[in-house]
Amino acid sequence: MMSCQAWPEPVVRVQALAESGLSSIPSRYIRPHSQRPTNTTTSCGGPRRKASQDDHHHRGDDHVNIPTINLEHLFSEDQVLREEVFRHVDQACREWGFFQVVNHGVSHELMKNARELWREFFNQPLEVKENYANSPTTYEGYGSRLGINKGATLDWSDYFFLHYMPPSLRNQEKWPAIPTSLRKVIGEYGEGVVKLGGRILNVMSKNLGLKEDFLLNAFGGESEVGGCLRVNFYPKCPQPDLTFGLSPHSDPGGMTILLPDDFVSGLQVRRGDHWITVKPIPNAFIINIGDQIQVLSNAVYKSVEHRVIVNSNQDRVSLAFFYNPRSDLLIEPAKELVTKDRPALYSPMTYDEYRLFIRLKGPCGKAQVESLTSQT
Repeated sequence: MMSCQAWPEPVVRVQALAESGLSSIPSRYIRPHSQRPTNTTTSCGGPRRKASQDDHHHRGDDHVNIPTINLEHLFSEDQVLREEVFRHVDQACREWGFFQVVNHGVSHELMKNARELWREFFNQPLEVKENYANSPTTYEGYGSRLGINKGATLDWSDYFFLHYMPPSLRNQEKWPAIPTSLRKVIGEYGEGVVKLGGRILNVMSKNLGLKEDFLLNAFGGESEVGGCLRVNFYPKCPQPDLTFGLSPHSDPGGMTILLPDDFVSGLQVRRGDHWITVKPIPNAFIINIGDQIQVLSNAVYKSVEHRVIVNSNQDRVSLAFFYNPRSDLLIEPAKELVTKDRPALYSPMTYDEYRLFIRLKGPCGKAQVESLTSQT
């Protein structure tokens, strides 16, 4: 449990700021010149160029995208087709750390419904949402900042964070009661995504040469695995070149299953020295590796830095489901992946100890996982 009971400054809701009609953003949201979205390339190997203010939602139109994997044959009796899926996942994990999946087994209707109901929640009057205001002790509820450093530069987003797994942490009273069907849909959506996460962990385990259930067991097993949902709301921004919806970071947990906005791009993934804007495929999930899988795989699979840009024309809603180890389990490189030539790169640490860093400091690149090892 964290010692900080309250946010260091009065909380400002970004959506309310955006809707107030302001033409310039407060200084708290402005990044230093060297850290602004326009100071990096828009595609892998593409030329550096300045982007116009309304250019952000068009970024990434230069045909570079993260891999897309069709999971349809994951359970096929045809071994060739099944092995092809495994190979694609392994390649994406080693080379990208990010991939989109289609034919994943979660109902498209459920995905659409979940996103629309959450959008409806964020469009409720402010006093309704404030009933769910969160604090740094658990982060559960309606929030507008990550990290508790006083005077920190803030991101242009609001969010709702809730615990889903293990079931003992699930508290529907803390979930929004409006719209009325949202709690039921959160339950169904969580169930589908947890099932998908388990399947992908099995594929990763086998690809790493480990037992099929190795990663799942390392996370605590089917009933004790950690799982939480963060729904992000990125309002329109009058000066999108000066800020981020979410600052560059790698995910501290195990694996993230993201339901992006179907119509507005915003997620950017680091590829070497460049940032690639991910173009979401309708009805696909975006999967990415978190720091805990980097540790467990002894850096065979690496988490990848990513960030979110905003734009002046449209707001966005996305649902990030974090599939994590149980918080009190020690996470360390799998013994099978430690050899004389490749010693263990990380010391054992619980996920609770690990995530304290991001909860105190907020998102900051890959600073944490890289600080754990002298070899990067």
